Amino acid sequence: SLRCLQCCPNSQADLDGFPYAVSSSADDFFRCLRPAKKGSQKTKKEETKKKGTTRRRPLMSKPVDDVYLTWLYKRPSYDVEEAVGMLKKFQELDFTNPRQYVYINVFLDMELKKKKRVEQFSSTVLLPYRFTDETNKVLVFTENEQEAEIARENGAAVVGGLELIKWILEDEIQVDAYVAVPEIMPKLIPLRNKLKRKYPNTKRNSLGRDIPQMLKLYKEGLHYSVKDEDVVETRIARV
Repeated sequence: SLRCLQCCPNSQADLDGFPYAVSSSADDFFRCLRPAKKGSQKTKKEETKKKGTTRRRPLMSKPVDDVYLTWLYKRPSYDVEEAVGMLKKFQELDFTNPRQYVYINVFLDMELKKKKRVEQFSSTVLLPYRFTDETNKVLVFTENEQEAEIARENGAAVVGGLELIKWILEDEIQVDAYVAVPEIMPKLIPLRNKLKRKYPNTKRNSLGRDIPQMLKLYKEGLHYSVKDEDVVETRIARV
């Protein structure tokens, strides 16, 4: 059996120049091959913490050359009017479609006092100027025939009551949004887990008596949600 001289310095003599020594048992040799204990791993982590990370030098404001490393300089910022002008200019230079969408990334401050954070959320908003001809398909839950007729007149894709639950659970009906009147809500509980955030709710203005207003919001409204903890990515216009 062999024993490592590096781990067991008390070993005597080597064997023909090789860094191994004869031992009475194999246990000592295989003990050297075992992984290090947790304590030694902790000490390594502590050593790396003490060393610390190397700091980057502060970014410079403006490049003086035509060719430069972008990560050495601060990203330029422009006001809205200048940024829109640049988008139009680039569109002409690139020969791209002038009807292409303009996207925006909004970075939110989600921090609260006492080290708490705002929970991620989603919502729908009506913009003052519509930039798309697309309309969402909206389903209206109601068992009142007069309300059902109002919903159809205002462009509801699907109108109905309890008979729709089975079709929704089986994915036979798929729409972009669901709205409902208060009276039918106790009967829609089987759909809560299926619809999740699309489940009619007063906070999202998808539950109420003003069917035309709810339909307008969810047919023409812009839906947005917070992603990656604090970022909203959505389109806001056309070039």
